[in-house]
Amino acid sequence: MPAVLRTVTHAVLPALLLAMSIAGSAHAGEPAQATLPEHLLTDGPHVFRDATGLHARWLCAGKVVAQEARPGEHGSALLPAVCGYPRPLRLLPPAAASSAVLPMPSRVAALSDIHGQFGLLRRLLRAHGIIDQDERWSFGDGALVVGGDVFDRGPQVTEALWLLYGLQQQAAAAGGAVHVVLGNHEAMVLYGDLRYVNPKYLETATRLGRPYPALFGPDSVLGQWLRTRPQMLRLGDTLFLHGGIAPENLDLALAIDATNAAYDGSLGLPKAQLKADPATARLYDGKRSPIWYRGYFNGELDTAAVGTLVGKLGLQRIVVGHTTIGEVASFHDGRIIAIDSAIKRGKSGQLLFIEGDSLSRGLIDGRREPLPALQEVPDDKE
Repeated sequence: MPAVLRTVTHAVLPALLLAMSIAGSAHAGEPAQATLPEHLLTDGPHVFRDATGLHARWLCAGKVVAQEARPGEHGSALLPAVCGYPRPLRLLPPAAASSAVLPMPSRVAALSDIHGQFGLLRRLLRAHGIIDQDERWSFGDGALVVGGDVFDRGPQVTEALWLLYGLQQQAAAAGGAVHVVLGNHEAMVLYGDLRYVNPKYLETATRLGRPYPALFGPDSVLGQWLRTRPQMLRLGDTLFLHGGIAPENLDLALAIDATNAAYDGSLGLPKAQLKADPATARLYDGKRSPIWYRGYFNGELDTAAVGTLVGKLGLQRIVVGHTTIGEVASFHDGRIIAIDSAIKRGKSGQLLFIEGDSLSRGLIDGRREPLPALQEVPDDKE
C-alpha cells in the first residue's frame, strides 16, 4: 500500500525583496525588481526524495507547509491536496525512460506551449472529453501529446505539471497514454536561464530555500520525471517534437531513443558546458536544434524541401509547437502540423486530433472543425 504523507511542521519564513527575472528584461541574467502580495504566493507541492523518504513543500499564501513520509511497499506514496495543485497525488518511484517509437493509437489529441496556463489547459481537455470535471482521464485508450513548453510565463506551471504527471498514470491504467515532449523552456529553466520565469516562482524558490531550477533537480519527483520525458516522439508515421528537425539533424530523428537519452542525461547541466560539448551542442543550439528550429515557417525551407525531409525520415507528417501560429493548422501540403495555438496568452487555445486518416482541430468551446491549410504564418507580435 502507498504511504500517506503526514504534516510535521509549518514554518513562516521572513518576506524578502527578491530580484526577479521576467520576460522583457533588458539583458539575459539581469532580472528586474518585482514584489508580490502574500496571497498570490501560493505554489506546490514540490517533493524531494532522499534515503530517509519523501519531503513535500508547499507555499500557501506566503507560509511554508511541510510534510514527510516513507514510501509504501511498492515505492509509491499518496499526497493530499494542501494548496497549489488542487487534487491528491499518487507519487511513483523513479522509472527509466521508455522507447519513444510507438504504434499510432486509434486517436491522438495534441497541444503545446502551455506556459503555465493551467486553467486553459484544464478547460480545453474538459471541453473535448479528455478529462472529466474532476480532472480524471476520460480519453480511454487514446493518447494525449504535449509538445513542450509547460514552463515559464504563466502563473500555474506547477499545477500543469502535476496534472500531466497524474494523467499519465490514469491513462496507462485505461490503456491510453500521456506523452510530454520537452521544449526549449524546460531546458532553459533547468540550466538556469530564468528570463521568462513568472515572478511568483522566484519568490517561491527563495522561501523554500532553493534556487528555482533546484525545485526540479534530480532529487525531486518532478525533476526525475522530467528527466525521462522525450525530446522527440514517433507515433506510427507522425513525429512530434517542439521545434523541428533541421536538414543537417536528420540523424537525430532517425536515432530517436539515443537522442532522447542524450537529452535526458544532460538536462540541468550548465548552459556553457552543453554548448561546448559536441555530444550535446546540437541538442541545445539556439537556432538549429530540435527544441528551437523554426525553418518550416521562416522561409528557410520551401514545400518541396520539407517534403524531401519528411520523406527521408519515412514519415507522413511532423507535428511541432514553438512557433506561435495562434491556431492549429497544417503547412507544406500537410507535411507540417503547427500546434502552438497561443495558449501562452491566457485567452484561448486549440487541440489537434488525429483519428486514423482524419485530422481536425478542437476549439475551446468543445466544437470540432476541419484542419485549415495555411500558406503563410500569421504575424505574431504579442
